[in-house]
Amino acid sequence: MSLPFSEKLPISKLASAFNNTSATYKFYWLIAIVEAVEENRLHLDKKELFARMISNAWYTVNYFHISFGQQDIIQQAVNTIIITEKIAIDTAKNNILKQLCESQNPITVKSLNHFNKNVPHWFLSPWFSKINTENDTQYRKRIYSESKTFANHSLYALFDDQIKINPEWVSYIKQNGRILKDFCYWNLSLFLQTRNPNVPNIQGKLIKPAVRNSLIKQRKNYWDIIFSELGTIDCIYTNKKLYIDKYALDHFVPYAFVTHDLIWNLIPIDTQYNSFKSDKLPELEKHYDRFFKIQKIGFEIINHHHPKNRFLEEYVSIFPLMDNTIHFDYTRHKEIIQPLITIAHNNGFQYI
Repeated sequence: MSLPFSEKLPISKLASAFNNTSATYKFYWLIAIVEAVEENRLHLDKKELFARMISNAWYTVNYFHISFGQQDIIQQAVNTIIITEKIAIDTAKNNILKQLCESQNPITVKSLNHFNKNVPHWFLSPWFSKINTENDTQYRKRIYSESKTFANHSLYALFDDQIKINPEWVSYIKQNGRILKDFCYWNLSLFLQTRNPNVPNIQGKLIKPAVRNSLIKQRKNYWDIIFSELGTIDCIYTNKKLYIDKYALDHFVPYAFVTHDLIWNLIPIDTQYNSFKSDKLPELEKHYDRFFKIQKIGFEIINHHHPKNRFLEEYVSIFPLMDNTIHFDYTRHKEIIQPLITIAHNNGFQYI
């Protein structure tokens, strides 16, 4: 993925800002700048930009439990701020931004100001090559000084508490804002995938979904049919009898990890327990066999009475077809589920 060309601007400098990336801050820094410029603001308060970085990373860190790497300052800041500010995981991005910008909590202020040590000037390093005789302090001072005149067509000018966007870049950013953000998120997903090699759908975990998909179709066109045949199903967690008009559909492996609603990971459970379980992991020793049994019975009922039911096709992703038939195999099924549970736990998901 490349950035749109411009005859007047050194686009190669902007693209090379992401060369040799060892942390996520460059991606979130540019995303924050683009968002602000799209709001027609050219003088940008640093604290606000740092707060935007946190608010954009919030859901990825707190809900999806994606690892940014042990040394990543954004993840460290998010983990600190969620405690000091007592912000809920599912808080809207704009509300997080507002609270952080207004916060006077010294720990929060310190966490945000920590980005000022390196982020603003290091991002401009492609525009200002380091001289061999310079140490880091001298280099930083020179970037601050020369950027104030927009030397080398730099993206912005640096000041103590703010940056000023170079007018030469404004129209380019506004016209290509979506592409610039997509460029950042695409490269961010590649960066994070290397640090989370076994985690599915990294690219789908960078932005909080506007709305979670409804499970009405899975309920009405699959599990309700099974209830109609069986009458009741025992909850695998509470042993309570479930009825067609009173049950919840649970993601056995949490949605926050798999980010899909495939039928082979869904199971009817007690509605009250569903709220308690949330995105916690089931213990395989206690719950897997019962989960598999209900899954298998349900599959057999649907396959017998409604062999063309479209949800049956979702099992093909875990069970290979043999003679055009799905073989519901215990060992194969567990070999799919068990690693997902283990990896999710390693990434921070807690057991029930």
